[in-house]
Amino acid sequence: MSFSVSVIVSTYNSPEWLEKVLWGFENQNFRNYQLVLADDGSTTETADLIACIRKNNILNLEHVWHEDMGCQKAVILNKAVMKASGDYLIFTEGDCIPRHDFVHAHEKRAKQGYFLSGDFAKLPRCCSVQVNKEEIMSGDAFDIFWLTTHGYPDHSNKMRLLAKGWWAKFLDFAVQTPNKWNHHNSSGWKSDILSINGFDERMQYRDGDCEMGERMKNSGIKARRVNYTAASVHLYPGKQIQTDESKILNQSIRDATRRDQSRYTKFGIFK
Repeated sequence: MSFSVSVIVSTYNSPEWLEKVLWGFENQNFRNYQLVLADDGSTTETADLIACIRKNNILNLEHVWHEDMGCQKAVILNKAVMKASGDYLIFTEGDCIPRHDFVHAHEKRAKQGYFLSGDFAKLPRCCSVQVNKEEIMSGDAFDIFWLTTHGYPDHSNKMRLLAKGWWAKFLDFAVQTPNKWNHHNSSGWKSDILSINGFDERMQYRDGDCEMGERMKNSGIKARRVNYTAASVHLYPGKQIQTDESKILNQSIRDATRRDQSRYTKFGIFK
């Protein structure tokens, strides 16, 4: 089956982390894909970084931006979906560095009637600041032995980076984790996403990704795990503030989606 691929990376005012993520996408062993940055109102510092990246590397890069109006991640993701040229869309975030085979892992496991659900290995701040282009290109940033000598905690889940090949495939099958759409590592067919009208733009912060995945499952699309085959490392996050009002709103929308077995939102791409 022949199909085209786009990767959508959401970002907001984190150019230092975003640059490391873009180095990771520059280093992919699968080259034939479009990269779309879904920018939820970052300042000109991010735009300057993107202009520099466009001059100096091989990425097929699109920058989709709107003005900062508070957290409007679902809105900018819908705009990015419409800008994406690929038949198959991979979603991640601007603080998650992909291993060299990340895009290929998603492309290889893509199957009609399914979306893919993955995860990450979370880095502490001490590791995050020490990961630079050399470590990303060499693979040290994903090497558990390099990470542990640079502050990666002993209690962390190391298997997501240790597992390779058939062992990673076996763990994807055997280790039971929630089959949900994860904002940092998921993928699906653009036609399926359009059929449920994309992300619900009333949602704020991260719950919008999970809610869209619930509508996909309600429409008969099943989930497959790629927790071990599609590896990435999550850089230490900054402080994220979510109001009680937004939490209540998000929960009420998700409750309605589950209760009504909703397959479509009136508050998505097509108004």
